Parts: sequence; structure tokens; C-alpha cells
Amino acid sequence: MRIGYLVNTYPRPSHSFIRREIAALEALGFDIHRFSMRGDAQALKDPADRQEHDRTERILEAGGPRLLGDLTRAAGANAGQLRRAVSIAHARAQAGESGLARQLIYLAEGARIAARSKALGLQHIHAHFGTNSARVAAFSRLLGGPPFSFTVHGPEEFDRPQPLDLGGKLALSEFCVTVSSFGRSQMYRWADSADLDKVRVVHCGLDLDRWRDPAPMPQGPLHLVAVGRFAEQKGFGLLIRAFAQAWGKNPALRLSLVGDGELRPLIQQVIAAEGMEPAVSLLGWQDETGVRDAIDAAHALVTPSFAEGLPVVLMEAMARARPVIGTYIAGIPELVRPGQDGWLVPAGDADALAQAMLDAAACTPQALSEMGQSALARVTARHDIRESARRLAALFTRATG
Repeated sequence: MRIGYLVNTYPRPSHSFIRREIAALEALGFDIHRFSMRGDAQALKDPADRQEHDRTERILEAGGPRLLGDLTRAAGANAGQLRRAVSIAHARAQAGESGLARQLIYLAEGARIAARSKALGLQHIHAHFGTNSARVAAFSRLLGGPPFSFTVHGPEEFDRPQPLDLGGKLALSEFCVTVSSFGRSQMYRWADSADLDKVRVVHCGLDLDRWRDPAPMPQGPLHLVAVGRFAEQKGFGLLIRAFAQAWGKNPALRLSLVGDGELRPLIQQVIAAEGMEPAVSLLGWQDETGVRDAIDAAHALVTPSFAEGLPVVLMEAMARARPVIGTYIAGIPELVRPGQDGWLVPAGDADALAQAMLDAAACTPQALSEMGQSALARVTARHDIRESARRLAALFTRATG
């Protein structure tokens, strides 16, 4: 089966889960053509991401005249469907999904996807994220392109469900995938009752072969690691303050931060003000090997997010037999069992987060190892990319008849 995968900007360092999903489907015999609206080659450090960039067709690189030509040909083939698509574009602009000019660009991109899908013999389009990539896939369908589906991750989609018209996109699609039961519940809020059966849960998966044989739990005082964009949504501002609180009670604690972002100056300011330079390491962005090494060097991962879908880095840490500290939000409680795989705290509660760090520090090495083994068993049972790919394959096969 030949299908297209569509993402707004692809690949990105944070999109390794999409790359793994595509590879797993290809291993099942699917022929997948990668589409993105644009690329970001300068941000790519991982060789696998750079290779994926070379394999991806970027729609906007076709140029305005070619996109306009595809739209003109689509209008000639079915003027009625074009009028319907233009009407949707006007309505979505008025609802605040984006401005009318941008909606019309999406329409032209959709015409290009439809034309390229026909030329390539694609039977289905699957978009990742319920934002503009799903809109372009919907326009493509209206303009003669193949049936489409999309994966909703959160949290951005759930912050603006009505302007983004999640229910409308679902109605036009063959099905929608969510990465957690929480995500499914959010889609149910905006779906027409006739479309509820279209919403399916398929967990993001790991290539467990690449994460197996975890390193032994390190010796010495508790060493925590956090991985992600230094942004308020990810809770890094709260994290560094909570760590300062815990470190004040246990100066042996250590923290490594993998990533970067707009909160870096604040984090550095708190580190300096508290004299925590010996305790906190800023490691910058790392490729998959670097992330794995940082996790292996730590006793536990901490993910203090305020808003999430289901963080892949939690799965990665658990696959390396490390307990995790997370927050009671979105899909995280579906994966992490408090007292078995780690700790969960209320999002935004610095005191509770600091106490969880101190509780982890008070654990014996054996207790940490047992929690890590429990975490490994949990993620292996729920997040094997091969099983996720098989479930997606069944959905694609059913959608194409």
C-alpha cells in the first residue's frame, strides 16, 4: 500500500516518534511518501533526521506558480468542490483558525498534495497534528486527493479545539488517532456523535531494540535528568526552583538538563543565585545517543510539564529502566503508576515536586532499581513501535477498503 505522511515542518528534533512510526510501517511493507510544508535543516543534528530531511518532499519549495497551477486544475476538474473548500476557508478564517490569506495558502497546498498523490499513486494521506497539516489534508481530499486521517497529540490542539475545528476535520476524515485515552476524551468533546467511532487510541511507540540493555543504575547520590524545551509549558522554570528547594535540604543532589529554550537565562540566573553551579549541568540539545547517555548517567528522569500529550522522553527513560517523576496531566497517569514506576505530583506544585526529589534520594539503590525494572516492563507492554505500527496498518487497510 502506498500512503503519504504529512507534517507541517518535518523532520524536527522533537519528531523522532514520527520517524520511528514511518520506519515501522515500512518494515510491514508500506510504501510511504513523506510530505511537509517546509523544512528546518539547520536545526537537525541527528544523522537520522538529516537523512529523513533528504527523503521528504517540501510542498512550498514547488513555488507559487506551480501551486497556483495545481489549484487552477483542481477548479477545472470540480468547481463545486472548490467552492465548498473556499467556503470552509472563509468560515475557518472567521472562526480564528488562521487568517484568510493563510487559509487560501492551505488550499493551494492541498491542491498540490492532491496532484502529487495522484502522480505517485498514493491511496491515503495521514497527517500528524490536528493543526494546519490536517487542514491541508482535508482540503486535498475535497480537491480530489485520497482519503485522509490524522493523529492528534496535544496539548496545542486541545488549547484551541473550536478555532482549529477538530470536529470538522474529524467529520471529513476516515479516522483520527489519539496517543492516549485522555486525548480520545478531548476529541469526544468536539466530535459529532456520528463520528465517535472514528477516534482510535494508538500509543506512540519506541523501537525497543534501540533502547534495550539499559546501563546499570549509577552509584552515588541521586542524579536526576530532565529533557526538553526550556519553556514554561514544559515546567522548566518551576523545575529549577523546586530543585533549588530540594538541594537546600540535600546538597548531594545533582541535576542534568538536556535541551534549550527561552527559559535558559532564567535557569542560569537561579543556578547562579543559589550557588548551584556544582549541582546543575546544562547539556544543550542532544541527538538520540546523547539523550540515552544522559538518561543512563542518571538515577531518574523528571518531567515537570504543565501541558502535554504523552511525553516520549518518559517512555525512553522507562525503557532504560529508570523510574520517573511526572505530573498528573494528560496521558502521563495512564503510563506512570505512582509507587511502582516512579512518582506523580500535581502540575505546578513546586513543594510537591521538591518532595518527590527528596523521596527519590531517600530510596535505596535496590528500591530505585526495582522501580526501574517495573518501568521497563510497563513501557515494553504498552509502547512497542511494532505493535503501534500494526494497529495503524489495520486502520489504513480498513480505510482504503
